Amino acid sequence: MNLRSLDLAELQAFFVEAGEPSYRSTQVFRRIHRHGARKLDEFTELPAELRRRLEGCLPSAEVEDRAVDAGGTEKVIFRAPDEKGSSRFLEAVWIVGDERLTVCVSSQVGCTLDCSFCATGTLPFKGNLASWQIVDQVYALERLRGRRATNVVFMGMGEPFHNYDQVIAAAHLLCHPEGAALGARRITISTAGVTPGVDRFASERQPFRLAISLNHPDPEQRSSIMPHNERYPLQELLVSARRYTTESGRSVTFEYVMMPGINMGTRHLEQLVKIGRSMRCKINLIPLNTDLGGLRRPTTEEATDFQRRLSSAGVLAFNRGSPGRNVEGACGMLALRRLGSASPAGGGAESPALEVF
Repeated sequence: MNLRSLDLAELQAFFVEAGEPSYRSTQVFRRIHRHGARKLDEFTELPAELRRRLEGCLPSAEVEDRAVDAGGTEKVIFRAPDEKGSSRFLEAVWIVGDERLTVCVSSQVGCTLDCSFCATGTLPFKGNLASWQIVDQVYALERLRGRRATNVVFMGMGEPFHNYDQVIAAAHLLCHPEGAALGARRITISTAGVTPGVDRFASERQPFRLAISLNHPDPEQRSSIMPHNERYPLQELLVSARRYTTESGRSVTFEYVMMPGINMGTRHLEQLVKIGRSMRCKINLIPLNTDLGGLRRPTTEEATDFQRRLSSAGVLAFNRGSPGRNVEGACGMLALRRLGSASPAGGGAESPALEVF
């Protein structure tokens, strides 16, 4: 039994079946999800005998490696046990913004989508993460940094909607009022365009924010950088996104990795403007962070001009930048690479060694 994976109702059933009073469930849930307890000796509300009986019921992710950049953004490699007792390695990022402290969590180890600009897709796929392995990334980073996260984004390794049930369960654990009590609107789940997941997310009226990695506005050319576009065509994805905004009354965020010569031409801009005007949305522009396949990162001038032209056309567009890029923690860079010596918080980061697990 893994106590971290149980919601409050499931914990209550567990303790009642074990012959314990039902209030033990709230005590344990708060200690895990509000206080981020890592070991049973931190559960001071529980009798020593009960803690002894619960030994082995509280696995946690352990820090394997970490590095901090000059701005405070930190990438951490975790080692997490799986259900077979083996270890899984995964990456998460603590992102320092002007007013936000955001944790970018992984939902899978590796990814099956093979987007041409994303390093995660170069890894062998090792499977889905359980809900506790997802939320524990948040709690472990909060403990490392001594701060509470203000936002959580499911934008790390993997495609969240290919692990839909565990991702949604994790998001609900994070926003539970007896736990971390993170506002649902402060949790963003990002998909690379798995249309059935978008439809399910909408039909279930999930309270979390939805982001879609668009990255190319042309229905045919998108497949060249995102092969799953063949299975989930852009036209159908946009229909689902538009239906989501209409039925939920919320906007959707489109993420757009800027790649000169690929998706930043005049025609691309016109197509992107058309999409941006067709529904309630904003567009987060992200400069390319990898050089996979010979792709080129835009210059500052190119990125600024692209954002300016979108805004001038009446589209809400922002350049999200590349926090954590020099510790390989920026968008598209998570690939389970050992980081070498971590830099002290606020100091300059050393170049990470590129040793792939």
